[in-house]
Amino acid sequence: MPESMPLLLIENDEQQRLQLSAIFEFIGYNQITNATTEDYQQRVEADNLDAVLIGQYGTQEKLQEIFDYFNENAREIPILLLMSRESDRQLDNDLVKRAFSIVNIPLSYSELTDVLHRASLFRSSKKKKAGSSFNIDLFRSMVGNSRAIRQVRSLIEQVAKSDATVLILGESGTGKEVVARNLHYHSSRRSKPFVPINCGAIPGELLESELFGHEKGAFTGAISARQGRFEMAEGGTLFLDEIGDMPMPMQVKLLRVLQERTFERVGGTKLINADVRIVAATHRNLEEMITEGKFREDLYYRLQVFPIEMPPLRARMDDIPLLINELIARLEHENRGSVRFTPSAVMALCQYKWPGNVRELSNLIERMVIMHPYGVVDVQDLPEKFRPAGSNHHLVETEAAQFDPHLAPMEPIVSNRLPRDGIDLKEHISNLECSLIKQALDEAGGVVAHAAKRLNMRRTTLVEKLRKYGLQRSESMTEV
Repeated sequence: MPESMPLLLIENDEQQRLQLSAIFEFIGYNQITNATTEDYQQRVEADNLDAVLIGQYGTQEKLQEIFDYFNENAREIPILLLMSRESDRQLDNDLVKRAFSIVNIPLSYSELTDVLHRASLFRSSKKKKAGSSFNIDLFRSMVGNSRAIRQVRSLIEQVAKSDATVLILGESGTGKEVVARNLHYHSSRRSKPFVPINCGAIPGELLESELFGHEKGAFTGAISARQGRFEMAEGGTLFLDEIGDMPMPMQVKLLRVLQERTFERVGGTKLINADVRIVAATHRNLEEMITEGKFREDLYYRLQVFPIEMPPLRARMDDIPLLINELIARLEHENRGSVRFTPSAVMALCQYKWPGNVRELSNLIERMVIMHPYGVVDVQDLPEKFRPAGSNHHLVETEAAQFDPHLAPMEPIVSNRLPRDGIDLKEHISNLECSLIKQALDEAGGVVAHAAKRLNMRRTTLVEKLRKYGLQRSESMTEV
């Protein structure tokens, strides 16, 4: 829960410090300690922190000093830089790479809550296993604040600690391997190997040897004994990617291993125990393949103990601005360049259908970095297929003025289509109203009267709604 996440805010500007504190408290992060670059070492004990947020820090030498202090005393604490676009360009790239993430100023509600969620996961993992290696990209890949991606994260949390077989479904490019790696990382097997294999990329006659290994002389070319992926993953996780492309004869052999938890190498007779957790993935419709006789029904039910479906990018359009920021940050971290997108360009990308999903978006970002190194990409700079059909540039600019991810909280784009499973209309409207009230208060600096004006309602009505939704106002929020 946010309330249990102690934060340290280092901000030299007093007015900005008070405003930021009010925002953090309003969205539920109540354990926040304020400090400046002069007194932060005396304000808290590093061991009791979950994250450090740095606003205006003065000189780059002072920022370097802060990084060095936490590197020496608590290097596992994630450091978040609160930065405007101008300060982003001025800051030394080596310092940017030392940060866990960058949060854009003015604050976006979705971006802020998402990055604090990932910082919390990072910190908790370090507490559980101090000194272990950690891949920041593992959590960056699960970026998003949409309902769909939050559901995926919830499912991962529920099943990760068990040894249940997981079947990950979803279109190509949605990040199924990312889910598999997160499952492994959060499991009790994370100290053991994570071994992936693409069942569709290996010829059927070689797949058995790849999975189970072979003995010397088992077939022509087998000049020595060799371990298979099951043995390599002993004690850990075996990720069977594109399981729908596995030939039928191999499906029978895999089913036997899943049932008996033992196997033999090709050309061998010794039974080998298989202490591995199986995670499978496919972009195919396995139920249709069963009907067509291309996939075994008994294997399907063995794999589908706990299904997780990765949503296509077109179903989580409100995550696109966050994904753009994180993909750019990753390229910057790898010293591969940088780029910025105008609000109009971001709006245009949110209207594209993304048949290639997150992989296609990642490829586009990399292409723009090459074509416009450290530049600004506008709508006309995007490849033609990414520009909105039937829209002119001025129209996109007008729409984007209300969509700038750096200027306003990014909430889900409202659709007039009813979800397949239906919705709780009362809950949906209440959530939307609550979200808009939070945005209005954020933009009004916590002044209730100003927020009520933005919402075109009376101040007393807004106060009643604050009580209704349990939105407690901090001391920094005022009536007038």
